[in-house]
Amino acid sequence: MLVIGIAGTELTAHERDWLQHDAVAGVILFTRNFASRSQVAELSHAIRAAAPRPQLVCVDQEGGRVQRFRDGYSDLPALEVFGKHYAQDPQAALQLAEEHAWLMASEIIASGVDLSFAPVVDLARGNRAIGNRAFDADPQIVAEFTRAYVRGMHSAGMAATLKHFPGHGTVLEDTHFDDAVDPRPLDVLRAEDLVPFVAGIEAKADAVMMGHVKYPAVAPEPAGYSPFWIQKILRDEMGFRGVVFSDDIGMAAAFSAGGVKQRIHDHLDAGCDVVLVCSPKLVDESLKAVEGRALNTAAVLGVLGRGALGWDGLIADARYGDAQTHVIDNLKGVV
Repeated sequence: MLVIGIAGTELTAHERDWLQHDAVAGVILFTRNFASRSQVAELSHAIRAAAPRPQLVCVDQEGGRVQRFRDGYSDLPALEVFGKHYAQDPQAALQLAEEHAWLMASEIIASGVDLSFAPVVDLARGNRAIGNRAFDADPQIVAEFTRAYVRGMHSAGMAATLKHFPGHGTVLEDTHFDDAVDPRPLDVLRAEDLVPFVAGIEAKADAVMMGHVKYPAVAPEPAGYSPFWIQKILRDEMGFRGVVFSDDIGMAAAFSAGGVKQRIHDHLDAGCDVVLVCSPKLVDESLKAVEGRALNTAAVLGVLGRGALGWDGLIADARYGDAQTHVIDNLKGVV
């Protein structure tokens, strides 16, 4: 199945046609799709109304530099601030991370959007794409934050997505623009980068997003279309039974699989349930690529939104104001 990107703040006629296709499981929103809270809610409703089956409406609303919706939403700090606060007061930092998760997820659900792809559980070890999106460099500390963040998202009624499996934080290269190769062996990855994923799975995280990093000492392909990583390690060894998302197949590091058709089939064949096609320019070709392929059309049902108060209900919730104060005001002095 595919989650696709659209061009603007309203659906075009051609995009409505896309939503009729059996392979389309949902739409991922970006800053280009955002004008206001009410507009996002209207767009989400229009997406669902245009499709003959349930649609997953999703976004990356992590906080910091990766926050697609801003005007009218809390100015969420990047996750690294919690790692810095942890050095001063571990328990308070974990509580604040849980509130950050609840606040982020509650605002997204109030907007009619099902899912924010969070949390990032990569290690903060210098990767250009991850940077301050990661909690900390220490796997055990990141594992603690992972559990807290999953709890916070679940308490808001949102599924949690661990990313980017099996760990994107240690290599330097940004897979949006370059191939990334991590030479470390599996035993080192188990002792380091995989630790937060184990914690997140134990905390009942609902989904995992794969990374496009290649680990040649473990498997020849990038992890996102590696049967070894998805089937043997994630499914069999780690016991994960939730939804597996690819990262965006428009990223440069995905090109190693070949053209769009080959990228999609390689990810699905390896065990991804859903492939992200974030660029509208790639959608027509992607839909042609999956014609005739048997697809698991129920794959996303487990990560659809679990009820929403709407903005009026959220604003009336005392926890909302408290969370804004705790998360934003209490972290202003943490550097």
